[in-house]
Amino acid sequence: MVVVLHPHRAAARAAALTVCARLAAEGIEARMLESDYRALVEYEDQPEVPISVIPDSAPNPDSADVELVMVLGGDGTILRAAEHFHGSQVPIMGINLGHVGFLAESERKDLELAVRRAADRDYEVEQRMALDIAVSLGDEVIHRGWALNEATIEKSRDCSMIELALGVDARPVTSFGADGVILATPTGSTAYAFSAGGPIVWPEVEALLMVPISAHALFAKPMVVAPDARLGVEFASVQPDASAELWCDGRRILDLPRGARIEAVKSATPVPLARLNMGEFSDRLVAKFHLPVAGWRGPAVEP
Repeated sequence: MVVVLHPHRAAARAAALTVCARLAAEGIEARMLESDYRALVEYEDQPEVPISVIPDSAPNPDSADVELVMVLGGDGTILRAAEHFHGSQVPIMGINLGHVGFLAESERKDLELAVRRAADRDYEVEQRMALDIAVSLGDEVIHRGWALNEATIEKSRDCSMIELALGVDARPVTSFGADGVILATPTGSTAYAFSAGGPIVWPEVEALLMVPISAHALFAKPMVVAPDARLGVEFASVQPDASAELWCDGRRILDLPRGARIEAVKSATPVPLARLNMGEFSDRLVAKFHLPVAGWRGPAVEP
């Protein structure tokens, strides 16, 4: 089992040592990415429990015999683990040590239970839709990428606004000046897209989202399209000082040349998330966002 952590958080380091000790007691080899291990040693000295170190390079050649990745941190740490193990089909189990932690399966107080169930292989695997991203300039594809949550085309820091043209399935839909646009999955609907005013989409819904960011237009509403649709965004700005960037899951960045076309489609490679309980997403939504539910008079349901 691989343990991925936010190494600069004391709570994550302590949790990692607890997890590795528990795995050793179960006769399971604990592994850690080299960068995480170095940071752990820097803060905590040499761990007393045995930990095997694997390289940070991706794709990781050792991932073939990895059964589970346990992530200790927030959604950002989970996205980092998803990036490293993308394409390996190794399930990722998140233990939330951050704030909202929508991608995480458990909270810190449930750590011992999560480790025990992981050791017993007592979990289910949920396949989450991802996006494949292609950036073209003329007839040439200049970049390919992917995202679990979202791909965002946004203005650079020193730019006031960018002109974008949006389309679906190679047909134009609208154009406007804006800070950017978000192309998201249902998993990402509770992340950046949610902050930009997009709809919350249940994870089991097969759909793609297009959410404008601060658009100067009458028609700039979020759009939800079919899962087999092809989302297109053209960086149409002609102003010499206009500059834009492509961010995938807020981690991987590409400077976009003017005239670039960005397309997003449902990926053929989903991201497997290990789940300890397959409860209703409604309950997860209420718990994570602390939503008020007073006044509900529907039938009582056992938690």
